[in-house]
Amino acid sequence: MSRPHPDVPVRGRSDRLRRLGAPAAVAVLVIGASWLVVWAEPTTPGGPIPACPTKALFGVVCPGCGAMRMIYSLLQGDLGAALLYNAVGVVAVGLLVWSLVAWTVGRWRGRPARSWQHWRFAPIVSAAVIAGWLVVRNLPVSPFSALAV
Repeated sequence: MSRPHPDVPVRGRSDRLRRLGAPAAVAVLVIGASWLVVWAEPTTPGGPIPACPTKALFGVVCPGCGAMRMIYSLLQGDLGAALLYNAVGVVAVGLLVWSLVAWTVGRWRGRPARSWQHWRFAPIVSAAVIAGWLVVRNLPVSPFSALAV
């Protein structure tokens, strides 16, 4: 029995399983990181997760401030608390999950699946939202002052 040329893709179940190796590795890393966040319980002051270095050094609430507490709240099923800690971060987590699912489906099918990050203006819109969130979170007037965590 002759072997196929190395440049010719082999179709079949074992090929699909091999293509899912990278998404499976990412899933294991996400599960491990989620476990660490739950273990560290960032909503408790003085825990093992340090304070945001941007806030500690410069007194500025960065776009990522509250992200660990937001992730912890999402893992606990508390969407309201997660939105209070970092509303844009909740949207970012949703977009990342969408991207990971699209990537996994693309690997399964053997051809790329289009997702939000393939849209033409996705990088510009993402940068604008992050910059706007940085500004809005640091406005010292009500109701914006409530966004600083």
